[in-house]
Amino acid sequence: MCKNALKINNIVKKNALNHRYIQKNYLKSYIQKDTKDFYKTVISLFLAGFSTFSILYSIQPILPIFSRIFFLTPTESSFALSISTASMAIGILFMSPISNKLGRKNIMSLSLFIAALLTLICAFSTNWIEIVIVRFLIGISLSGVTSVAIIYLSEEVDLKTLPLCIGLYISGNTIGGFIGRLISNIIVRFFSWRYVFIVVGTVSLFFTLLFFLNLPQSKNFKNSVISFESCIKNFFMPFKIKSCVVFFIVGFLFMGSFVALFNYIGYRFIMKPFLFHSMYISYLSVIYLIGVYISPKASFLGERYGRINIFIYSLFLMILGVMLTYYNLIFLILIGLVFFTTGFFLAHSTASSIISIMSKNNNLDVSSLYFFFYYLGSSLFGSFVGIFWFYWGWNGVFLIINCVLIFSLILVQKIKDDI
Repeated sequence: MCKNALKINNIVKKNALNHRYIQKNYLKSYIQKDTKDFYKTVISLFLAGFSTFSILYSIQPILPIFSRIFFLTPTESSFALSISTASMAIGILFMSPISNKLGRKNIMSLSLFIAALLTLICAFSTNWIEIVIVRFLIGISLSGVTSVAIIYLSEEVDLKTLPLCIGLYISGNTIGGFIGRLISNIIVRFFSWRYVFIVVGTVSLFFTLLFFLNLPQSKNFKNSVISFESCIKNFFMPFKIKSCVVFFIVGFLFMGSFVALFNYIGYRFIMKPFLFHSMYISYLSVIYLIGVYISPKASFLGERYGRINIFIYSLFLMILGVMLTYYNLIFLILIGLVFFTTGFFLAHSTASSIISIMSKNNNLDVSSLYFFFYYLGSSLFGSFVGIFWFYWGWNGVFLIINCVLIFSLILVQKIKDDI
């Protein structure tokens, strides 16, 4: 009996030592919250998101100027923005496999550098075709950040800390988009449109340097050979998982709804009974700053109430926001926009966390496909809603956005038990 007791005691001690060894190695390989690498990662990816979206959206206030200089319709002028989001969506499909060979940090650093350089080149464009071509190339370049950033986080960050890091990264995206528009608005009022690209490009180059110097090297990245067969296999595998397909569709729809609502609410405010000046309409982008607070908050709410539940509530909040915009009462419309924007950033941050966890659990590159459909929604659905605006005004926009959000809600309810 004594010998058996000693054997059992030794086995228990050995298992305890093995558990401590595994736990120690896990803590070393994955970035933990409130460590030096955690803060370096968060700040670096915040700067990457800031640069990406300031480059992407700084062109928006310049579009009316392009219409005047190059004799373009508003639809033709908006092509300079939509071509970037469309090419970024396409580039996402290719950048992820390339990063499997070249490394996550290398691809993101190179992509940021090229995008900043192309932004500076855009300042010296002499005709409309040149601007469109450069903006197309900028979209391709930026896809190296938007497709790889979440993959880097899912590989390097501890699972408990991952949603918070994703939320902070999305905050950088939000601030970048807002500051890009704000700087552009100020510069074009007093100087040439070319200075917008010079300022944004120069700042982005500086942030790229900080990103490269501070982002920790990958510890869990495994170099793999790029082959056509493996790329095709990895591309189609997520489509066999029902929950992944649902999030691809819903990501396309709620991002497209967000772009469409803010695209056409501006036209509504210009018309009767509001007749607002375009300068005041540009201040609506201040509402986007809600995302700076909500995106990181989504991780805490997800841990407390369940991520899929928070995602469902966020869609409800978006629908409620759209409902409030129906009436011609400015205070109700503004409250509706706040609700809608809060719901959007809550949904985006939560969906990104769910997709990243899916990628980690299934050992699949789900996030690239999710962001492909997400940005495709931004480019295609936002323009598609223009048909409803043309024929039925705000009633048409109101109807189509509500329909797709309710449809999204039904789809998510069907996979609630699978998440």
